[in-house]
Amino acid sequence: MTGTLTTPAVSIGDVSVRFQSKRAEVTAIQQVSLDVAPGEFVSIVGPSGCGKSTLLKLVSGLLSPSSGSVTLLGEPVNGPRHDIGFVFQRAALLEWRSARRNILLQAEMRGMNSAEAGRRADELIEMTGLSGFENALPHELSGGMQQRVALCRALLHQPRVLLMDEPFGALDALTREQMNVELHRVWRETGTTVLLVTHSIAESVYLANRVIVLTRRPAVVHEVIEVDLAGTRDYSATMARPEFASTTAHIRELLGAVTGQD
Repeated sequence: MTGTLTTPAVSIGDVSVRFQSKRAEVTAIQQVSLDVAPGEFVSIVGPSGCGKSTLLKLVSGLLSPSSGSVTLLGEPVNGPRHDIGFVFQRAALLEWRSARRNILLQAEMRGMNSAEAGRRADELIEMTGLSGFENALPHELSGGMQQRVALCRALLHQPRVLLMDEPFGALDALTREQMNVELHRVWRETGTTVLLVTHSIAESVYLANRVIVLTRRPAVVHEVIEVDLAGTRDYSATMARPEFASTTAHIRELLGAVTGQD
């Protein structure tokens, strides 16, 4: 589902990020380059602490590179961007607001037209299977439902780029699988460009057009893997495909090599 535009939705050019600790300067990312096409889904995997989340912070403008450049939708990222969606590991819902009102918090913060935002919220609620739970408070929702609310909130303003930082890491295995299927369907229906950070190799392959494998810190791009799983991805059928098995096995080997594990 890669777009036809020539300008990348996201472009990371020769970026390095260095932090100054009390003892020494630490390089988190070293000369990383990556272009993401409009409508593409890209997963980022790598060892813990290698800088995966740092890449998302660079794209969102929450962090500035020490060197190199980052552009979003053809414009330099020079500060926090408000035209993206961001989903974190925790749903971070307001406990006193219903599911629908948590979604609409995005509209209030952005000054969106209330009627238009309401219609959009209702569309997303239906799209993500939350119909019937619009008025439920967060403590009345399962972990998976809470993450669906967070996803709806991130998509309310129809961002062209969605950043996801290990959004399903706190969920049980079955719920995580269900959220993978849901996210894949939502992505296909919206055409949003997605960058997903995950520790799950299976999740990275099931969802993405490409998987970026990073090395240990200081992170560099070890390999970019094209995922050849065209069409709608039925979860069980996809897991049984030989190309899925070979791709996940290859990524596992790469991660074993960069972490020094056999």
